[in-house]
Amino acid sequence: MTTEMGASVLVVEDDITIGDVLTATLPQHGLATRWVRNGAEALAAAQAGAFDLVLLDLGLPDLDGVEVCRRLRAQQPSCVLVMLTARTAEMEVVVGLEAGADDYLTKPFRLHELLARIRAHLRRAGQGTGKTPEVSLGDLRVDLVGRRVAIGGKRVELRNKEFDLLSRLVQDAGVAVSRERLMADVWDEHWHGPTRTLDVHVAALRRRLEPMDTSVRAPRITTLRGYGYRLDLPSTEGEP
Repeated sequence: MTTEMGASVLVVEDDITIGDVLTATLPQHGLATRWVRNGAEALAAAQAGAFDLVLLDLGLPDLDGVEVCRRLRAQQPSCVLVMLTARTAEMEVVVGLEAGADDYLTKPFRLHELLARIRAHLRRAGQGTGKTPEVSLGDLRVDLVGRRVAIGGKRVELRNKEFDLLSRLVQDAGVAVSRERLMADVWDEHWHGPTRTLDVHVAALRRRLEPMDTSVRAPRITTLRGYGYRLDLPSTEGEP
């Protein structure tokens, strides 16, 4: 995984005008770009080689874009997957996020916004995590450098943004973190769009952190209505 310059991008877009613009612009910013025009070609390209980031149009001519998203995530679990959609229905965006996408942009989008979002995602996907290599909260272990998570000694598989969100919360465990701060730190410091992305990722992270064994002490994510979220430490034995 590269961190920005030299990163590889797969563009899945059937609109020739948009495809031409992206394949002309992205390489100027150090992004090795491959353009395919339908879902079948996208899945074949992902099968043949790894990409750092995928820009996926949901309105494809051959396959359902959400299903392509789901299959791309299964093929390349570590890549950043950004949906490009002309659809305005919130539920379709949510379905795409739950299928494995990390983010979305609604068409028509501004090119400088897309480039800023790509840089932010690639930077976070490849960056180091500072001086604290591992954090332990009860039976939860988060390896911030190796990007590994375990609960009660059992590995927990997280998607890229789920891990980024968890690593942000564990480093301020017990502290209330606003929605705006989480969006800025985990997604983009210039984010001004809908924050439904955050809600979907929090819901998914809660499901993944729920231990099968009730004796395992795992922290929980508490919703602070009207403000944000807090990662609460697991209670110790004997506490109410």
